[in-house]
Amino acid sequence: MTEPVSGPLFSSIWDEGDIESGTIYVLRSLSNHPFIAEHRELIHKIGVTGGKVETRIANAAHDATYLLADVEVVATYKLAGINRTKLECILHRIFAPAQLDLTIHDRFGHPVRPKEWFLVPLHVIDEAVRRIRDGSITNVAYDPRTASLVCLAQ
Repeated sequence: MTEPVSGPLFSSIWDEGDIESGTIYVLRSLSNHPFIAEHRELIHKIGVTGGKVETRIANAAHDATYLLADVEVVATYKLAGINRTKLECILHRIFAPAQLDLTIHDRFGHPVRPKEWFLVPLHVIDEAVRRIRDGSITNVAYDPRTASLVCLAQ
């Protein structure tokens, strides 16, 4: 019996025939919630989609996932040969120490704790994507004290 091989997370080199298979997107909330407004430049939603980002965020103001507010797209990264689910898990694991701890109430008054929002500067997200592309993301985590990616002891 052999172990199944799922292949690389995504190709680091674009070939002429590559077909786009995903997009990492980074959003900024336009919410007027006091904490979000105060930290707007640091609070980002990091996600991965196989469709159009614009379609995904079309009704953001009515969706607790988007903090019940409109959002702006601050960065997108096109990818080929990607396993979107694995990639999103990796990104969320790396930035878990900076996950936004905020409860909002949906339109029915139910408490919701969005999980894909992080207090991370955009340049650090850029660095994480570069590291994913070049394969150096292994054993890296986000350190909120230094607002940087750090190598974990092996």
